[in-house]
Amino acid sequence: MMGPAHSLSGAAAWLGVGAIADGLGHPMPWPTLVVGALICAGAALAPDLDHQAATISRAFGPVSRALCKAIDALGHATYSATRGKGDPRRNGGHRTLTHTWPWAVLLGAGCSGAALVGGRWAVLAILFVHMVLAVEGLLWRQARVSSDVLVWLLGATSAWVLVDILDDPGNGKEWLFNSPGQHYLWIGLPILLGSLVHCIGDALTVSGCPVLWPIPIGRRRWYPLGPPKFMRFRAGSRVEIKILTPAFFVVGGASALAALGVFG
Repeated sequence: MMGPAHSLSGAAAWLGVGAIADGLGHPMPWPTLVVGALICAGAALAPDLDHQAATISRAFGPVSRALCKAIDALGHATYSATRGKGDPRRNGGHRTLTHTWPWAVLLGAGCSGAALVGGRWAVLAILFVHMVLAVEGLLWRQARVSSDVLVWLLGATSAWVLVDILDDPGNGKEWLFNSPGQHYLWIGLPILLGSLVHCIGDALTVSGCPVLWPIPIGRRRWYPLGPPKFMRFRAGSRVEIKILTPAFFVVGGASALAALGVFG
């Protein structure tokens, strides 16, 4: 899928988690719901770090372009070193390592660990990165015609304001993990979820997605998982724009209302 649909699906997924958490007796304070949705929207772009022409490659100027080039090379090297007998040879690392569940788990756990060890400043850094990505995905038209500096300033100020709100007692930094020293442990969850939602979205497209690597399927370790081919679509097609994108809005909106207890 394209960047805007990925970000919308990520936000809708976290709002869905909020609705489920409310039903299970662990309601999210509204700041956690909002911040998590924005982080998840940004994280849903992150797997395309292996694609040098993706939205994320432009998000942080030369830094993100260099990182995408390095991750592309890492993905290709990992694919070449671990491919099964049925996996074809290929050039480039797009839809390889960063499009797998181990990568999603590693990224989510790493961000949770950083937040616990680094405290407020680590949380600010994590939020800044994901706020910028959320702007690039959700407000892509505006981001394209704005300077990078303006997008970065918006990401930085948003991160600062949101952390200040979360830090107030009862506003969500201790959601789900309220023992001393565990504040913000939840922050890795929307990052993990965003990465997995990205993989699911790509699995719906023509090329599929090797999300189950390194679990072998037949003679392949990089099996491009997806529904039957007649149900798949091309990225940027009418199915994505006219059907899935409105569906993400509807599901996300209904989930947000449920998470906030509007339905009782």
